[in-house]
Amino acid sequence: MTLRILAFAGSLSSASWNRKLLDEALRFAPETFSVTSIHLKDYPLPLYDADLEKETGLPEPAIQLRALMKEHHGLLIASPEYNGGMTGVLKNTLDWMSRKHGTERGLDPFMYKPAAVISASPGPYGGARSLQATVFLLHRLGCVVLPDTLSVPNCETAFNGAGQLTGKNEKALRRVMETLARITLKLNG
Repeated sequence: MTLRILAFAGSLSSASWNRKLLDEALRFAPETFSVTSIHLKDYPLPLYDADLEKETGLPEPAIQLRALMKEHHGLLIASPEYNGGMTGVLKNTLDWMSRKHGTERGLDPFMYKPAAVISASPGPYGGARSLQATVFLLHRLGCVVLPDTLSVPNCETAFNGAGQLTGKNEKALRRVMETLARITLKLNG
């Protein structure tokens, strides 16, 4: 069985450290994975507004993202940290995706979906606070969030000249991807 994983970083920046971390994680994806890596910039969403939702329904990018999530067996999310928390774009994206659409309940795309969360930051904590907030939110949405996570501190020096992680960060990232494969396979038989 080919497992389909949806991967994205919670940043719009093309030079995001978390985008680089996500790309590095994809290098360790098992052969049993078919990974769809997306950029949230390609799915522009207005700030969540219940009045807008009532007036016009879900924006088309939110509908597209919900459909992508439903087509995939698991999630890999790189969660940048802005001011000690998750990014506005990541929170806003997950908020829109969790809204009811047609006959589907809001949480249907999330329920029992394995999710791995990783983070990188130039600071000494590696985005750990954002990672914790993202894990908490994904739990609330119904995902099965993996216990294996990765926070890469001082990310400017964590990657070598070829853009690859080294040392303990590389080993930890491999472990995250192996766990994602194992859990996704178990949950999708």
